[in-house]
Amino acid sequence: MKPTGNDHRTRVTRMLIRKAFTELLRQKPIQDISIRELCAAAGINRGTFYLHYKDIYDLRDQIEEEMMADFQKALSPLLETAQDVSPVKITTGIFQCLKDNADLCTVTLGDYGDKAFAYRLVNTGREKCLTAYSRFFAAATPKQIEFFYAFVSAGCIGLLQKWLAEGMATSAEEVAAMAEDIMMYGMGFFQKGSEGVLKI
Repeated sequence: MKPTGNDHRTRVTRMLIRKAFTELLRQKPIQDISIRELCAAAGINRGTFYLHYKDIYDLRDQIEEEMMADFQKALSPLLETAQDVSPVKITTGIFQCLKDNADLCTVTLGDYGDKAFAYRLVNTGREKCLTAYSRFFAAATPKQIEFFYAFVSAGCIGLLQKWLAEGMATSAEEVAAMAEDIMMYGMGFFQKGSEGVLKI
């Protein structure tokens, strides 16, 4: 069905609001952003804002849910494939989705972002990764694998923040590969040769 004029106006309005919100969130925490300044930045009136969102937190929540839906849609081919899918492929998919939604990274990874949501994003492929790590570390207990994943998830948040700070100049594949190498080899990552083996 062809979109109506109202559908188009709704998309444009929500895009303007989102753009203004992410720009403001680069400068200050969400609790310091007023509806008035958001509307001024977006070039809309308060009534228009309230047609779409209850308040500033509802705006953030809706953006996050839309982003999560995009992530799940983009990653579903990986998450639904055979058991042997590599964690690095899942991580690459997550990083690529973030790069494709660079303006929204502020919502999750910036100084004033929602860190809880960042963890939700990183954990999108959690079950697949846990299965893969259990195979890789055959002698590890389920509890050890859980703790290991908690540790590397926090590390991935740091990598994502660094990546955002550099303007996402490095490819998603390269950042994901570095993340995977650090997870698997720790400090040995620095001794890993270009051929993919550790230099002893």
